[in-house]
Amino acid sequence: MGTSLEPTHIDIPAERRPDPNHSDCRNVASILARVGDKWSVFVIMMLSDGPKRFNELKRMINGISQRMLTLTLRGLERDGLVTRTIFPTIPPRVDYELTDLGRGLQEPVKALGEWAMAHQEQIASARTRFDERNGG
Repeated sequence: MGTSLEPTHIDIPAERRPDPNHSDCRNVASILARVGDKWSVFVIMMLSDGPKRFNELKRMINGISQRMLTLTLRGLERDGLVTRTIFPTIPPRVDYELTDLGRGLQEPVKALGEWAMAHQEQIASARTRFDERNGG
């Protein structure tokens, strides 16, 4: 048999072209803004060992206001990272818990938190040196 000019591998997927409007970047940026927000990181860390009530979370997260915790929990719920369960008791009991998607963030968030704890003195020193050099 001779060679043929007929295409034989026609099921090769086309290379994905970047979106000229950069919507991929905007979508990823909005997700990173949510999961990288300091309060979201704290909430995810606090929920990593199981469901918590609102006031329990507020006590555990030093410095967060009631309004900021409410906004953070709503955003995490909207993004599918946290569920809110209302129990029909008097008064009603509300628990917040990580979803499977939210539990997938536990390891990266834990690693980030541990890194920050381990390097806080180095970062503080670097900031001081920078400020001294730059009149801060």
